[in-house]
This record gives sequence, structure tokens and C-alpha cells, in this order.
Amino acid sequence: MATLHELTRQGALHVSDVKRHKGLRAHVLLLPAYLWLGLFFLFPLLIVVYYSFTERTPLGDSIPVFTLEHYARLWDPLYARILWRSLWLAVATTLITILLAYPFAYALARTPKRWKNLLLLLSVIPFWTNFLIRTYAWMVILRSNGLLNTALMSLGVIEYPLSLLYTPGAVLLGLVYGFLPFMILPIYVAIERLEPSLLEASADLGAKPWQTFLRVTLPLTAPGIAAGVLLVFVPALGMFVIPDLMGGAKVSLIGNLIQNQFLGARNWQFGSAASVVLMALVIVGLRLYKRFFKMEGVF
Repeated sequence: MATLHELTRQGALHVSDVKRHKGLRAHVLLLPAYLWLGLFFLFPLLIVVYYSFTERTPLGDSIPVFTLEHYARLWDPLYARILWRSLWLAVATTLITILLAYPFAYALARTPKRWKNLLLLLSVIPFWTNFLIRTYAWMVILRSNGLLNTALMSLGVIEYPLSLLYTPGAVLLGLVYGFLPFMILPIYVAIERLEPSLLEASADLGAKPWQTFLRVTLPLTAPGIAAGVLLVFVPALGMFVIPDLMGGAKVSLIGNLIQNQFLGARNWQFGSAASVVLMALVIVGLRLYKRFFKMEGVF
């Protein structure tokens, strides 16, 4: 007769076999997704990494000779400033969108139901308009003979047009405007799920409104803020359309640098090195995101 230890061991082996079988079946079912990601994500990524370590001929061709020249070139003061400008603009965009989105999302979540759908619709409407059209609209507003300068001169506030366009401030404004809805929606969802009874319990225990916000509301809605940070910081770091249109040649970011190297200078090697550095910055940001918010399943 089998002992209790043997029966326990057999049961554990059976459970292990079942888990192994389920895991294998899951991987088989995910095989099309693996093939798709490998073909359209991993393979192009490996090509970019390969080009970043090869030498460039005067005609722009690639020689399969290992070199770190293109990465070292990124430390040139000109390109180092571009990297730094890209980083601080992405961080500033993320912080400003949080400061603007949280009050709006909070008010939206606490609005009566008859008005909530309308306000939510107004916050989503920018998604229905082409991104380039919205960017050109801001250019019309900010240019020297645009709506803002014309209005200020008509009111006698200024005598000469202000240089509002093609500045870091214009780029920051465009980034905040473009990515603000991506911060509003996840924060709104987090606040919407917050139980009002928790706020009532905090008030009953003698907490002031600001104490309730700091100790109850903010910690419980932190996952929404974390999701918004991820949705805003990563694309803002590599954005090239808004800096190209609203910053011109004066405010180039790393996305513009990569675009110019691939399409203009035909220097795929240096452009690939800049792309790898950008991906590394994104991965570092994701790791910090996971560590700070203790989120599982993110790198």
C-alpha cells in the first residue's frame, strides 16, 4: 500500500504535469502572435541594432565592421543637448498633463450622470480630429500674424508681435495639448472606481479634505496616474511631428534627429545608434515605472 508521502508526491507530479501541459498549450495558441512580433518587431529591431554597430562608407553603404563610432558621436555637445532637451521636455509634458488632467478627471468623475457623458465626450473629441490638423491650428494661433498676437496688439497689450512659435515653449504646449487626453482617461477611470464610502469614513474619523485627498484619494488613484505617465512619457520622448512643425529647426528632439538621419542625411548607421539609445531610455523609464509603482508584468 502506498504511503502518504508517495501519494503526496504522485499528486504533486500530476499537478506539475497538468500545469506543464496547460503552459505548452498556451504557447501553441500564442504562436501566431509570437510569429507576428518576431517578424514585424524583433527582426526590424535586430536590423537597427546591426546597423548601429557597422561602419559607413562615403556613399552611405554599410560595412560589416564592428565600431562604436556612432554611439560615441552622440556624446558630441550638439547631440547631447538634443538628448537632454528631449528628456526634459518629455518629463515636463508628463508633469504638466498630470497637473491639468487630475482636477479635470476628478471633477468629471464627481459630475452628475446627465453631464458626465457630455464632458467625457468633450475630452475625447480631440481623438476624432487629425493630429496634424490640430498641430497646424496651434501654428495659426501662435505665429507672428496669428490670432493671439493680433488680439494682443488690438487690445494694446503689445506693440510688436511676440515670437511664440518655433520655441521650446511652443513645442511643450503642443506636446501637452496632444497628450492630455491620454492622461485624463486613465485617471478618470481610477477615480470613477473609488468608493465614496472610503472618503466618508475618512471624514467621519476627523480627517480634513486635504488629508483625505493625500492619504486616501491619491494613493488609491495612483494606478491611473501610473498608466497615464506610461501613455504620455514614452511617446513624448520620441515625438518628432510636433517639434518639427512647432519648433522648426530651432527645437530639434531625438525623434527629429533620427528622422533626419534616415530620410535626409542617409546615415542609417548614426540614425540606428540614436534609435537604440532612445529605446534604451524608454526601457530605463519602464523599469523605473515598475520599481516606483511596483507594477507586475512590465519588463
